[in-house]
Amino acid sequence: MAKTDFVGKTDDQLSESLGQLKREQFNLRFQSATNQLEKPSRVREVRRDIARIKTLQAQRTSAAPAK
Repeated sequence: MAKTDFVGKTDDQLSESLGQLKREQFNLRFQSATNQLEKPSRVREVRRDIARIKTLQAQRTSAAPAK
């Protein structure tokens, strides 16, 4: 997903997406360990999407007291 996909989401939706991505990352790690991983590039995509969400959440928390 692109960064713009996450910008329009609310904080609750971001938290939910983060939980789903972490579960997917967990499953991908197991698939990788058992050599059943069909799309190795997905590991990288998920990791970067998690980072995007965490960055956006941090930006929102730091901007909230400034208002």
